[in-house]
Amino acid sequence: MLTIDTHCHASPQWFEPIEVLLFQMNRNAVDKAALIQHRGQHDNRYLIECARRFPGRFAVVGIVDTSQPDAPDTLARWHAEGVVGLRLNPLERSPGRDPLAIWRKASELGMVVSSLGEHEQYASDEFRKVVEELSNLPIIVEHLGFVGRGGKPPFTTYRKILALSKYPNVYMKVPGLGEIMARPIPARDPTFDLSKAPPFIDMAIEAFGANRLMIGTDYPPSANREGYGNVVRYLREHLSRRTTAEQEAIFGKTAATLFKLE
Repeated sequence: MLTIDTHCHASPQWFEPIEVLLFQMNRNAVDKAALIQHRGQHDNRYLIECARRFPGRFAVVGIVDTSQPDAPDTLARWHAEGVVGLRLNPLERSPGRDPLAIWRKASELGMVVSSLGEHEQYASDEFRKVVEELSNLPIIVEHLGFVGRGGKPPFTTYRKILALSKYPNVYMKVPGLGEIMARPIPARDPTFDLSKAPPFIDMAIEAFGANRLMIGTDYPPSANREGYGNVVRYLREHLSRRTTAEQEAIFGKTAATLFKLE
């Protein structure tokens, strides 16, 4: 089964260099990945270099300084260098007359937006209006909408986020179980009792359908939770209850199309 991890970080100054990620991918049968620029870094050259060094294995999602009036032009230059996606906060806006200038530029360039925000930001009317206005721009909600940080029955805010599924341009990343389940103390093996997993992933599948979901491990921060191999392992086990077609979509087919990694 094609496996594409849509949420990995790599950097020689912060986190880990690309070789460490490649080791983990090879060890855990992960075929390809999207390299997601980390917050505060506007220089995407290292990620572009990684994609060029290992053709066909990586897609690059960069960041630009949206506070600058020339940010749309800067984004166009990065796109010409090979950046296929842009990371934006749900409430991030451009200065000047058009607050959505950077979002529009991403749409014009045929890019995808990977959106990092807080639980409530994804559920906001402001974010919904962006989704509605830029209906041709694929927008991905990261980290399952951070439901693990604000998901308590009856999951009111999470249900508002899932309601974005009525817009065909909205997608969602399915993270490791360590983001939605408490780590047992003392540690045990297996780490998680999958029969007690909260319903968040199943709720997302029912709302969006498997064809608009994709796995995103959040490596290497996930190493401080259950660890990269266990993220992949437990997701495979947890999703084994779903149909083969659903598993294939979530583990690779959706991402292959969206990030041009086919």
